[in-house]
Parts: sequence; C-alpha cells; structure tokens
Amino acid sequence: MRTTLTIDDDLAVALKRSAQHSGKSFKAIVNEAIRRGLSSGEKPASRRERFRVLSARRGFLPGVDPLKLNQLVDELEVDGFLERSHGRDSDAHPGR
Repeated sequence: MRTTLTIDDDLAVALKRSAQHSGKSFKAIVNEAIRRGLSSGEKPASRRERFRVLSARRGFLPGVDPLKLNQLVDELEVDGFLERSHGRDSDAHPGR
C-alpha cells in the first residue's frame, strides 16, 4: 500500500540519521518507529468507580399546587393558538 505523507523536517533528519547508522532503509526505520509508537500507545484507563448522584427529596415551594401545573400549560397553549389563528392578543381574555 502506497501512502504519501509529509513529516516535519526535524523528524526526517532524525530518521535519516538513524537509517544511516543502522544500515537499514529509510522506509524500514519509519515503519519501525510507527510500530513502536502504536504498540506503546496509551493504555486504556483503569476501571473507574461509578459516579453516583446523591439526591434528596424535594417538594414544591409553598403555594405551588402540582395538580394545577397542567392547567397553566393548557392556558398557554390556548393563548398561543388564539394568537396564531385569530390574531387575538392573549390579554384579551379577562380573568387570566
């Protein structure tokens, strides 16, 4: 497999020097360096302890009725629908 790549000048000099000293080809030195780098790469992290979230019971603030939360959503949906379909302003509904 032929691959074209560009390496930094300082690495090329070091690789050529290594090839001259060892008597091996430049290609052989490059392949050895890559193999060494890949085999000594980062090892997978050791198994970490699971992160746990500690929760505490929380309730609604005084004055908030959880049974009426859907009522608010319904009112907002009606207001949005009326604005889109009839061009009415949501303030046109007395009592809200």
